Amino acid sequence: MQYMLLCCFDEYAWETLPDAEKNKIMKEYGELIQDLVKSGRLREGGQLHPTATATTVRMKNGKLSFTDGPFAETKEQLGGYHVVECHDLNEAMTIAARIPTLHTGGAIEVRPVAVPECAPR
Repeated sequence: MQYMLLCCFDEYAWETLPDAEKNKIMKEYGELIQDLVKSGRLREGGQLHPTATATTVRMKNGKLSFTDGPFAETKEQLGGYHVVECHDLNEAMTIAARIPTLHTGGAIEVRPVAVPECAPR
């Protein structure tokens, strides 16, 4: 079963962290990713650019609408994601608990990935 780990963090809080703390977190992220690759658990993932670079696409009255910025104003912003292969939700949550931004106020949303019937396998 695949799970998506959505990594959320307050962008302002990230920017105000000392460089030494940011470097420590990114080093820990690198170690986690290497471990997930070695164990065969990591399927994909990535770090996202700040929300200021986002564009939201909506349909209003049958017409496309494009808005600069994220879909919703929130305290925490989606900063990255990881898709991991796990035996069950408990294993996915164990991996999520290792994500280093948790220790500085981040949140990780863990969701199972539904694979469409028509998707190649």
